[in-house]
Amino acid sequence: MTPKSSKTKSGINFFTALMSRPYLLLVLAPVFWGGNITAGKLAVGHVDPFMLIIGRWAGALLILVPFAWPHVVREWKQIKPGLPLLAMFGAIGFTGFNILLYNSSLHTSAVNGAMEQASIPVFVLLGNLLIFGVRPRLLQIFGLIVTIIGVIWVATAGNPMRILSLDVNIGDTMVLAACVIYASYSLALRFKPKIHWLSFLAVSAFFALIAALLAQLVIGGGIERFFYLLPQITPRGWLIIAYVMFFPSILAQLFYARGLEIVGANRASIFINLLPITGTILSVILVGETFHSYHLVASVLVISGIVLAEFGVKKEPLK
Repeated sequence: MTPKSSKTKSGINFFTALMSRPYLLLVLAPVFWGGNITAGKLAVGHVDPFMLIIGRWAGALLILVPFAWPHVVREWKQIKPGLPLLAMFGAIGFTGFNILLYNSSLHTSAVNGAMEQASIPVFVLLGNLLIFGVRPRLLQIFGLIVTIIGVIWVATAGNPMRILSLDVNIGDTMVLAACVIYASYSLALRFKPKIHWLSFLAVSAFFALIAALLAQLVIGGGIERFFYLLPQITPRGWLIIAYVMFFPSILAQLFYARGLEIVGANRASIFINLLPITGTILSVILVGETFHSYHLVASVLVISGIVLAEFGVKKEPLK
């Protein structure tokens, strides 16, 4: 056996072993997703937010197509009638969310952005109640209220009375709007076509790229600005593009899908709530942001709310 084939076999064995460890996969997924807001902050001055989104989905699509194509061809009869919905998933859940998230980095801290994403499960819970009539349990309601207080606490820098005068940072407002968008996307996922996750991700990524290009044309400065900004991307900017197109866009999706397959949806969904924590830790370590006292108070509230809400969820038996 040659050294090259030996290394290849070792790599395959490592990946196979990794894919059989659901809880490790379910921890890594929110770590990669948490790195998304950190990447947005690190990108300031190195790559324009719209260029970052275009690069993210163009690169992700190039990586996905060779693996997803056989699934897309085989499942085309199921995919075709669901194209409008898949287009919405890509345009809103993938691109719309990230347009707001990356542009928020110009106005607020990555720590704030990470912690405010704890509001996504809250909006999902409210949406399930108002749209689908799914009533939360008492502990979930209590946890929801505690989490909302935590998010308000961080968005107002520890002074909730600022809401009365609408004195909230525009960046924090953009993050919360992004969270509403992503919660809407999450609620709509119940209607997605019954197709392989690679087919879903590749087709949605295609529409995400189309939406990103349209956003550049309409609100990002047009095609002239695109070609002006392209050579302005720094080496660090290209590294950030490489990170977001591979880790949160592909690996996190793969790891979460595999973990969910093994342990079930209820258990897997708990780990998404690690995103605000991992995002905050990465922002402090990599961006060098200050962790203020109001962040600590908000962290305690958010984590407590998440724990209370999850105790109210009926657990699935381990598969």
